[in-house]
Order: sequence, then structure tokens, then C-alpha cells
Amino acid sequence: MPNIKSASKRVKTQAARALRNKAVKSNLKSTLKKADAALATPGENTAEAVKTAVIKLDQAVTKGILHKNNAARKKSRLVKLLNAAK
Repeated sequence: MPNIKSASKRVKTQAARALRNKAVKSNLKSTLKKADAALATPGENTAEAVKTAVIKLDQAVTKGILHKNNAARKKSRLVKLLNAAK
């Protein structure tokens, strides 16, 4: 337990941030899985699933959860698979 008041406040804020980051990361992972599943069985919703995944990746970068190069790599791979499916 922290002895200093500001340190105890930091513990609370870090816990809240960790919860928020975990929720965003979990949502991102499920969106990426949906996009992968859509790419595995191409249909009319494939492009929409990839578009949603790209938006979620950009949001994760904005919130500081993913590095921009990591998101760029994932977006590139998704779009490459989408173009190959067409």
C-alpha cells in the first residue's frame, strides 16, 4: 500500500485505465477475429468486416493501446487478404 496520497490516487487511476484498455483490446481482438472469419468464407459482408476492423485498429492507436506500426501491419495484412479474396 502506498503511504503518499498522490501515490494512492495513481493506483486508482492506473486500475481504471487498465480496465478501459482491457475492454478496448478485447473488443479489438474480437473484431479482428470476425474479420478473419469473414475472409475465410468470402461473402457480401467481408469488406464491411475488414472496414470495421481497420476503424477499430485506428481507434486503438489513437487511445495508445497499439503502436501505429503494429496497427499498420495488421491493416495491411487484412487488406491484402481482402484483395486476394476478390
